[in-house]
Amino acid sequence: MSAYPNTATATVTVTAVATATATDCAAESGDPCCAAPLPVLGRDVTVPLVTGGEVTYAALDYAASAPALQRVWDDVAAYAPYYGSVHRGAGYLSQLSTDLFENSRVTVAEFLDCRPGDQVVFTRSTTDSLNLLSRIIPAGCEVFVFETEHHASLLPWKDARVTYLNAPRTPAQAVETLERALADRDPYGPALVCVTGASNVTGELWPVKELAAAAHAHGARIVLDAAQLAPHHPVSVRELDVDWVAFSGHKLYAPFGSGVLAGRADWLQAAEPYLAGGGASRTVARRADGGVDVEWHTTAARHEAGSPNVIGVYSIASACKALTEAGFEGLVAREQHLIATVREGLAEVPEVRILSLFGDESPRVGVLSFVVEGWNSSHFAAALSAEYGIGVRDGLFCAHPLVRTLLGSDPQVVGECGAPEAAPGEKSLNAIRVSFGAGTPDEHVERFVRAVKELVRDGARWNYRTEDGRCVPDRG
Repeated sequence: MSAYPNTATATVTVTAVATATATDCAAESGDPCCAAPLPVLGRDVTVPLVTGGEVTYAALDYAASAPALQRVWDDVAAYAPYYGSVHRGAGYLSQLSTDLFENSRVTVAEFLDCRPGDQVVFTRSTTDSLNLLSRIIPAGCEVFVFETEHHASLLPWKDARVTYLNAPRTPAQAVETLERALADRDPYGPALVCVTGASNVTGELWPVKELAAAAHAHGARIVLDAAQLAPHHPVSVRELDVDWVAFSGHKLYAPFGSGVLAGRADWLQAAEPYLAGGGASRTVARRADGGVDVEWHTTAARHEAGSPNVIGVYSIASACKALTEAGFEGLVAREQHLIATVREGLAEVPEVRILSLFGDESPRVGVLSFVVEGWNSSHFAAALSAEYGIGVRDGLFCAHPLVRTLLGSDPQVVGECGAPEAAPGEKSLNAIRVSFGAGTPDEHVERFVRAVKELVRDGARWNYRTEDGRCVPDRG
């Protein structure tokens, strides 16, 4: 705690707006658990349609970036006047900000149900977290990763021996595939398994607990990419028995630019700092020979050099509190209702094929990707936006091997993350992704289903052309 006796009082003032917002949410929904859509920024934004008029924007690209919760924004606004540099200042605002920063670390640890001794390191994103982990793994470490992973999990391991595992077609096959691969490795060397909790392409839940058990049975450690899982389901490091978990604030209803790596401290403490600089160093002294001796921190600060993103960290903590207080049980139940609405609606359109690894009955979060017979994915997504005010995503979703496998094409074919150089009506090797969450109103997914049906039945009402690789409305 701060040496300033009134810091705790000021902290209460900072969080007072959030408490009122949570109460307002329950009042609006009529549900004390706040299982109705949580208030998010942009929920009343209107956008123009190429066919004339305006419509409330339906943000259905949560898997890329979820809108910030109003609660989080209010918390940040309440704190902003108290902003100060952390860990370095003797002034009141610096002391207050330091308390806020470190208490946010505690909040995140509680949200993740971390074990005693686990460390919470604040980063810029999931990608940054996994790159940090790739820098601290011991020499000679072998990494095992499924080809189904997001590029944030596929690509950071350039200095390690990497075994890429083929896409499994059932959760049981995923465990069996990992067990076979681990059984063939050197049992005495360090090893790390990297796996997603929920696919950013199909939304399907992965058997994380079983994969963790398989990893540990063969002397390996495991890191969970929870970028798509944490916003939709509770994540317990203790229960899942994973060694680390990584996620991003901007998918957890917080603003951009903050992330988390949480878990075992030993590799973090043993490795050189991810970044060298102020904050990571405990003492620095000149040597007689003119060099410099450095003693690095052994706490999470070891990998948090430089002035940290205090507002980003606080926003993550605020989002963690908001989701916990809203109650995941109600949020999950409501999301399953939205998933059913989308799946049942798309099932009525024969031209639509939903992509899946584990089958239609596999549990999933609010992320679904699909292709439409006779449509270029970029063209379809552009029409949803321009004619219906619906924002989805098209492309390969930074999971190129997985999407190509699901589309039945060669997973080694080179392509771009975004839309291809294909004109409207031309076949593409991309898909369309719709994703939603705690802030999505029923009307948005219902409008989406209606729009898909209308586009498939009647075609686009506007002409489109290709510009810089994307389909855009032709405005003459």
